[in-house]
Amino acid sequence: MATLGPQSHAFAESFVAEDHVIAAARARAAEIGLHPVGTAAGTMLRLLAAATGARAVVEVGTGTGVSSVWMLRGMRPDGVLTTIDLEPEHQRQARQAFRDGGFPPSKTRLIAGRALDVLPRLADRAYDLVFVDGDRSEYPQYVAEAYRLLRPGGVVVAAGALGNGRVPDPAARDPETVTLRELTKSIRDADEWLPALLPIADGLLTAVKSTDGTP
Repeated sequence: MATLGPQSHAFAESFVAEDHVIAAARARAAEIGLHPVGTAAGTMLRLLAAATGARAVVEVGTGTGVSSVWMLRGMRPDGVLTTIDLEPEHQRQARQAFRDGGFPPSKTRLIAGRALDVLPRLADRAYDLVFVDGDRSEYPQYVAEAYRLLRPGGVVVAAGALGNGRVPDPAARDPETVTLRELTKSIRDADEWLPALLPIADGLLTAVKSTDGTP
C-alpha cells in the first residue's frame, strides 16, 4: 500500500494558497509562541463549515484567529462564530485578523475564559460545528460538551489527535497521549458518533453526531 511522503504532505499543504490575512495571523501566532492549524487543516475546517451549512460554530482555542478565519470563510453569510480562549491577548490579535478579513463584529462572539467554564453556558443542540484546539488533557470533556451543543448531524473536530505521532505508539504512556488514545477509541466505538481520524498535520479527529441519539 502506498504511503504519503514529505513531498505529498507539502503538496497538500500548498494545494490552497493562504492569503495575506491568514499569513499575517500566522505570523502573529509565531511571535507569541502559538502553533495554529496548518493550511490543509484550515481548508478542511472551511470545507466542513460549508458542507454543514454552518450558521453557528463553537471554537475552543481562538489563538490569533487562523482557524477562525478559515471557518468563517466556509460559514453561511448569517453565521456567527463563538470562539473561546483563556488569554485575552490572543483574542485581541484575533480581532485584528477578523478586521483584516473584512468580517463585521456581528460575525464573531469572543469569550475570554476557561473553556470548561464557558461551554456549559452555551445552548443545547444549537450548533453545527465544534472545533477544539485547546488543552489536550481536557479533550474528553470538550467532546462531551460538543455532543450536547451539536444538533443531530453536527460535526466535532479535534486538532492534534495523533499527539505528535505518539498516539499510535503503544509504548507511549504519558498522560496526554493516553488521554488522546482513549478518546479516539471511545469516539470510534460510540454509537452516538460517526467518526473519522484524518491524517492531516497532527491528526484531525472528526465525528458526526448521530441523528438517532439525544444528549
